[in-house]
Amino acid sequence: MDEKEFQKQCDAAFETLRRRLQDAGDVHGFEVEGGSGKLEIQFEDAEETRFVISPNTPVRQIWISALTTSFKLAWSDTAGAFVLEKTGETLMQLMGRILTEQIGSPVSV
Repeated sequence: MDEKEFQKQCDAAFETLRRRLQDAGDVHGFEVEGGSGKLEIQFEDAEETRFVISPNTPVRQIWISALTTSFKLAWSDTAGAFVLEKTGETLMQLMGRILTEQIGSPVSV
């Protein structure tokens, strides 16, 4: 995948993710901020927890920093989505899982 194609797929994924996260945030009480090509999720807890989702163009991946872990998702033509190779989860599935772990109740993204 060249840089132009990566940027196109990444922009589409981020726009869909941003909308879905904002909807989930309204239900579950977290804030979603976007800017400088990344998304941040801010939780209203004592530790002021923050998840950061950002593109890493040189390696053609989307990186998520959350739950003291770095998740690195690459494009899968088969899935038609960015996928975490280790688990096979798509970007939306992974975000649902880690948000559920953070909040303690089921979150669908």
